[in-house]
Amino acid sequence: MIDTIEKEENLISEEEAAQYDRQIRLWGLDAQKRLRGSRVLLVGLRGLGAEVAKNLILAGVKGLTLLDHEQVTEKSRRAQFLIPVDADGQNQAQASLERAQLLNPMVEVKADIDAVESKLDDFFFQFDAVCLTRCSKDLMVRVDQLCASRNIKVFCGDVYGYHGYMFSDLGQEHHYVEEKPKVVKGSNEANDGPEAKKPKVDPNETTMVKKTVSFCSLKAALEVDWTNEKAKNSLKRIPVDYFLLQVLLKFRTDKGRDPQPDSFAEDSQLLLQIRDDVLETMGLSSELLPNTFVSYCFSEMAPVCAVVGGVLGQEIVKALSQRDAPHRNFFFFDGLKGSGVVDYFGSK
Repeated sequence: MIDTIEKEENLISEEEAAQYDRQIRLWGLDAQKRLRGSRVLLVGLRGLGAEVAKNLILAGVKGLTLLDHEQVTEKSRRAQFLIPVDADGQNQAQASLERAQLLNPMVEVKADIDAVESKLDDFFFQFDAVCLTRCSKDLMVRVDQLCASRNIKVFCGDVYGYHGYMFSDLGQEHHYVEEKPKVVKGSNEANDGPEAKKPKVDPNETTMVKKTVSFCSLKAALEVDWTNEKAKNSLKRIPVDYFLLQVLLKFRTDKGRDPQPDSFAEDSQLLLQIRDDVLETMGLSSELLPNTFVSYCFSEMAPVCAVVGGVLGQEIVKALSQRDAPHRNFFFFDGLKGSGVVDYFGSK
C-alpha cells in the first residue's frame, strides 16, 4: 500500500511529494494537489506545443493528451525537441510520446492522431483545460465557446517567426489565491507619534488573499469595434502584434496554412494585401502595421517557442492550481524587442 502524506480525496504519495518538493515549497500542497488532479488537452505538436507539453509534464498534471493529425517532416521538427531525427513520416503526436513520457513517468501522457476538427463536443468535456496551437480562428472560437459552457479553461497560442502570442479564457469567475505581505496595525498609544500609528508591512510575514477575476471570450477579444469611442481611446496602448495576429489568422483561414519561407515573395504580397483588407474592415489605417512586418513572421523559431511556451505553460499551471494572478487576456512577444506585453480586453 502506498504511503501518503495526507488522507484526503486527492492523495499525493510520498514519491510524488519528493518529486514535486520544490513546487510544493513554492506554491503549496493544495495548489499541487489541484494540479495533480487536472487533465489537459494540448492540440498541435510543433515547436510551441513541445515547449508547453514539457512544462505541463514537469509541473505534474494528472494527464496530458497530445492531439495532432499531421506527419513529421524535416521542417516540422526543426524547433521540436520531442521528436527523434529519424521520425519523418510518422504522426507528430505519436512521435513525441516516448520522450514526453520520459520527462515524468507520474503523468499519464497519451497521443491522439485525429484531426481536432473531427472531434465531437463531448470529447472536450473530459478535460480541465484545453490548449490550442496551430488552429484556425473559427475552431478556436468554437472550442472556447463550447468549453465556457462547462467551465473548462481555454488557452490559445502560436509562434510566427520572431513573434508569438498567448490568449487565455478562464471563464466569468476564476478563483485564485495570492500571497501578500502581512500588514501590521499601527500603535494605538496616545503618546506615540503619527508614524507609529500608521499600518506597516511586515516583510517577514505573508498572508493568503482570495480573489476572483472575470475573463472575456476569444470572440469578443478578436472582434472589437474599433469605431467605438472607448476603443479608439485605448488604441495607443494596444500592441501592434494584436493586429499582426489578426492578419496571420486571416492568412491561415484563407490559405489553410501559415506563411512559408519557400514562397516568401508570394506570401509577403498576400500578407500585405490581407493587412490592408483587415485594417480597412476595422476602420483603421494600414500604417498601423508597417510593411516591414512581413520580414519577421515566417516559420517557428525555437527561442521564441521557448519564451512563449514558458509563459503559456505557466499560465495553465497557475489556472489549474488556482495560485497567483493570471494574465488577462493576451500575452504578446516580439523577439525583435525582446519583451513581452500583456493586454487586457475586458471581462465578459
